[in-house]
Amino acid sequence: MSTSAAERPTGPAVRTVLGDLDPADLGVCDAHDHLFLRSPRLAGQELDDVAAAAAELAAFRSAGGASVIQWTPYGMGRRAAELPRLARESGVRIVAATGLHQAVHYAPEVLERVRADLAGVFVGELTEGIGRTGVRAGMIKVAGGFHGLDRHARYTMAAAAEAQHATGAAIGVHLELGTGAPAVLDLLCGELGVAPDRVILGHLNRSPDGVVHRMAAEAGAYLAFDGPSQTHHATDWRLPDALAALTEAGFGDRILLGGDTTTAGARSVNGGPGMPFLLRHHRERLEIALGPALVTQFLTTNPARAFAADWARPAPTVQTS
Repeated sequence: MSTSAAERPTGPAVRTVLGDLDPADLGVCDAHDHLFLRSPRLAGQELDDVAAAAAELAAFRSAGGASVIQWTPYGMGRRAAELPRLARESGVRIVAATGLHQAVHYAPEVLERVRADLAGVFVGELTEGIGRTGVRAGMIKVAGGFHGLDRHARYTMAAAAEAQHATGAAIGVHLELGTGAPAVLDLLCGELGVAPDRVILGHLNRSPDGVVHRMAAEAGAYLAFDGPSQTHHATDWRLPDALAALTEAGFGDRILLGGDTTTAGARSVNGGPGMPFLLRHHRERLEIALGPALVTQFLTTNPARAFAADWARPAPTVQTS
């Protein structure tokens, strides 16, 4: 799955852990998920088991999946060194993330360490590699707060915007309980000059506000509806209506779907829905409501555009042999 210099795309490309990829080759994509994830808020439920990650990828592949975008950012246990082997052995293309989550997910000393040049950290991980692994990130992940942006969020988004301008990478945004999209777009696209189609708003299914969805789509951002089967959020049962409304308004090309597996217990190999749920059950429900062609667009065409970038600083492809 690695890409040689001769095969490397000359136009926009999706930056995977095995090299840059022609967007047309991304295939059926889980646009927001996690193979590895650690946080003080997930004590005892960390995603840190390499064998379990491999099994989850195999299950996703058997359900028809071709690619996974891992939104795990800096300092949250990305296990970047493991990702190329997992991608190679599973046949699933993996995109890793740089970026920074909410402050609550980090020890104070970690935030202090990166604060001096946060944009430089992001750019380095996108163009040179994560740590000493040589594995390059292919997107930037940041986070807002509940209906607003605190000082930490504004700082990390400013760094993300600087890195986006330097590299072309897409910025994925964790919206707390699906809220705060207008504030995020005002900051990133209004004040900081990020093109709206370089912004992916995550967790919009958690706040089924059709007006906000429509406003975000009209602004030109991508809308990620992720985390199906999470019963503590307004997710599955309201989603077909939300997606139908957006599509009828002409915004079917803005919609992305993801699984957002965040705990060990949620993995399919541990009895939870996990990554395969998106394709084994969620897709079927949406196809009944919306039609197979539209759902295929959400899972293939849209993510191929959303995560592709005109990379401003090409770097050598990761060698994993």
